[in-house]
Amino acid sequence: MIALIQRVKRASVEVNQQTVGQIDAGLLVFLCAEKNDTPEIGERLLKKVLAYRVFGDENGKMNLSVADTQGGLLIVSQFTLAANTNSGTRASFTPAAAPELAKNLYDGWVRSAQAQHAQVQTGVFGADMQVALVNDGPVTFWLQVGA
Repeated sequence: MIALIQRVKRASVEVNQQTVGQIDAGLLVFLCAEKNDTPEIGERLLKKVLAYRVFGDENGKMNLSVADTQGGLLIVSQFTLAANTNSGTRASFTPAAAPELAKNLYDGWVRSAQAQHAQVQTGVFGADMQVALVNDGPVTFWLQVGA
């Protein structure tokens, strides 16, 4: 699984001009499931996301996690993170999980995040979403966990 995380001052996601999720300071997580991913892989990635140190401590060093700061998580599905861009000028999405598997993994990831973290908001799986954010830093990391 892949998570592109961005430290944000605020972020929101709209579907059909309706806000479906929004957070203040925290992490915007773009989440992608790949073909061979499992719930166990998802749990390892979630553990990493919650513990990843991207927030400044009293000295301004990135030593605090979203769990430490009790910031928000806004989780948005994004299959394009699995794109193979090695040849040509059009991405191939063959590494991405099939929609049914991806939805099951995404839904399980969200449920687990909600059980482990107080502030969790989401987009809508498979929807055409408009995401707005104020990236803090900017700070953006690509996290990937595989078999």
